[in-house]
Amino acid sequence: MKIATYNINGIKARLPRLKEWLVETRPTVACLQEIKSQDEGFPASEFEEIGYSAIWHGQKSFNGVAILTDNEACPDGPQEIQRGLGIAGPGDSTEEQARYLEADVNGVRIVCIYLPNGNPLPGPKFDYKIAWMEKLRGRMGQIWAEEVPCAVVGDYNVIPEDDDVWATKAMASDALMQPESRAAYGRLLADGWTDAVRSLNPRGGLWTYWDYQRGAWQRDHGFRIDHLLLSPELADRLDSVGVDREHRGREKASDHAPVCCHLAD
Repeated sequence: MKIATYNINGIKARLPRLKEWLVETRPTVACLQEIKSQDEGFPASEFEEIGYSAIWHGQKSFNGVAILTDNEACPDGPQEIQRGLGIAGPGDSTEEQARYLEADVNGVRIVCIYLPNGNPLPGPKFDYKIAWMEKLRGRMGQIWAEEVPCAVVGDYNVIPEDDDVWATKAMASDALMQPESRAAYGRLLADGWTDAVRSLNPRGGLWTYWDYQRGAWQRDHGFRIDHLLLSPELADRLDSVGVDREHRGREKASDHAPVCCHLAD
């Protein structure tokens, strides 16, 4: 089973690149973030043409998550379990942002998340980020109690360690690298979840995001914020993990690269 996470940064703008990646790499499950599409505008038929089924949780112009499954490997498709965590957006908003989608795929619970960025800080957006992480931890604890094999993947908007960024000084004041953000992420690992990339790349130095500005891609000024957290049942099956870095360098690509893990049968 091949599970991938990919912040696509606008599904309509990146559709040719996304379909290209799906056809070339053929993940069993592809979790997408920042689809930036309302539910009625999601291009499901485009994925059906290349043999993928999809469920999605959209929002106009911002956020949005989706889970795609290969029809050949997953004939029943993704079976939705839950959308949303029941936590309203920052400020005076009472509307929940489209950041969480959960489904069962071939006996594995797949959770696709797009965690809040948290900038600027201090302020309501950073408070919302930390509150959202605690809400996520609560839901992950519930899934853990069900004893179902589970992967919680997506754009966590957290740089866990200093060796997960090209230069710590460059990101020191950013919400992605604050002690509170790192501590909240660390609590997930302390609960028993395995960071798939870190477990097989203990020295760090593997990026998943390069900004469009300041020649970040050309200079390899990146960092790691896209993570795959595995329950013990799946961590025991972890065979390999990697970043599809080459796809970041293609024309009109997302500023993120896909991250994939392979699980033994």
